[in-house]
Amino acid sequence: MKPPYQITDKILNLVVSISEKLGEVNANHLHKPPTELRKKNRIKTIQSSLEIEGNTLTEEQITALLNDERVIAPQKDILEVQNAIKVYEKLIEFNSNSLKDLQAAQSILMQGLIEGSGKFRTKNVGIVKGSKVEHLAPGGAMVNGLMKDLFTYLKTDKEVLLIKSCVFHYEFEFIHPFLDGNGRMGRLWQTLILMQKYPVFEYLPVESLIKENQNNYYKALGASDKLGESTPFVEFMLTLILQALNNLLASQNVNLTAPDRIELFKDFIGLKSFSRKDYLLSYKLISQATASRDLKWAVDNQLLEKLGDKRNTKYKYKTNYNL
Repeated sequence: MKPPYQITDKILNLVVSISEKLGEVNANHLHKPPTELRKKNRIKTIQSSLEIEGNTLTEEQITALLNDERVIAPQKDILEVQNAIKVYEKLIEFNSNSLKDLQAAQSILMQGLIEGSGKFRTKNVGIVKGSKVEHLAPGGAMVNGLMKDLFTYLKTDKEVLLIKSCVFHYEFEFIHPFLDGNGRMGRLWQTLILMQKYPVFEYLPVESLIKENQNNYYKALGASDKLGESTPFVEFMLTLILQALNNLLASQNVNLTAPDRIELFKDFIGLKSFSRKDYLLSYKLISQATASRDLKWAVDNQLLEKLGDKRNTKYKYKTNYNL
């Protein structure tokens, strides 16, 4: 069965706005932000997603762990971060439409933290906040069938992917398929669903906005539970995605450095030879002199091979290219 939700005017307007922003992101070469920003956003994503679940490590401590430095903190919190680092590093290897890949990712994420990581629960569970049962998940015997149905929807339904990713996120949290780690896993998988069509989502810290709006995140989940459909949650998540894209454009709508431009252009041109004119077509806001300096810098740093001379000059990325 298709999960229940309504396509409201708000959802339609948000999808249009997000699509426009994605176009701006591509036009500004921000689909793959500069290396340092990618690293910073990855750390922010991990820290925010785990803090929602009670982890105490700061961005500075997570950076230290990434650099193999010693960190003084509860061992459980350190292990959660180490597991998250591993799974985010492998994220591009997973297929968002594969149920087995989801279980494999959860196994990495929760390794050493729970028994039977990567396996669907067979017990009945409820989410308790204080003395109140906030959400009673479907019975353990239903989990496998519900997850198969959810992945069938993900793989075969013709719905707009932006909407489908939000529906998946809500339904995953509703089913609560694992004994623990469902919150961080649902957020991770929505990122994967989106990034396999829109690469920018690999580096977009939507989780940090969820953390900033944590109460509203849980309210949206609760409102959808009460309504019996994911509509309120879809509206909430699309709003955050639009905000994340706006933040990226606002903070990064500045001149890229020569190394940034050279790295991004490789994604576009691959190993084909190209001229300075070809390079300028991708960077219309820079001058011919700046383009020449970029290309000379890349040649001097053994990133590009220069072919021909004067007007016939062509360039080609070296096969062992490594910025």
